[in-house]
Amino acid sequence: MSNTSTQRLTLLGEEVTPCLNCGEKSFRVRLYIYDVPYFGKVLLEVGICDKCGFRRSDVSVLEVSKPVRIVVHVDSDAELNALVIKSSTASIYIPELGIEITPGPAAPGYITTVEGILHRVLDHIPAECFDESNPCNRKVKEIIDAIDGKVRFTLIIEDPFGRSDVKGEASAKIEKQVLGQT
Repeated sequence: MSNTSTQRLTLLGEEVTPCLNCGEKSFRVRLYIYDVPYFGKVLLEVGICDKCGFRRSDVSVLEVSKPVRIVVHVDSDAELNALVIKSSTASIYIPELGIEITPGPAAPGYITTVEGILHRVLDHIPAECFDESNPCNRKVKEIIDAIDGKVRFTLIIEDPFGRSDVKGEASAKIEKQVLGQT
């Protein structure tokens, strides 16, 4: 890690708790504040069990707290490359592709791009859908076309705690509103 990166990362503390996977008191959780370019300060939570290797991480924007709905109109590489902080409490919708991701109790938060979200969706599609003879392969092709910029779509992120955000060069195509307000 470069000096600049370490100057932006501050360890807040570490705690050992029972592991969510094996139950042993061997789950080491570290909390960091990280100053991310374009976003500001974010909280990183990184945990790993010393016994079974179970991992869990989360990330959230520190400066935002009201429920938020973020809408990104994706029709060029600029929007595909927009940076996304998706907290563990956020839901993601891409209506044109029939994608809906709602968080469960162990949902991770992460930093990625709009394109990265599409790759994460592909990672969770059953292997048989990558076989061109399978009818569900149509959905895989739609997502790949979206990654390649051939399909326009809308990315919607709803976060009840307002800890998610999107930033990019095409900021005019990123709409943010507080949930419950119009």
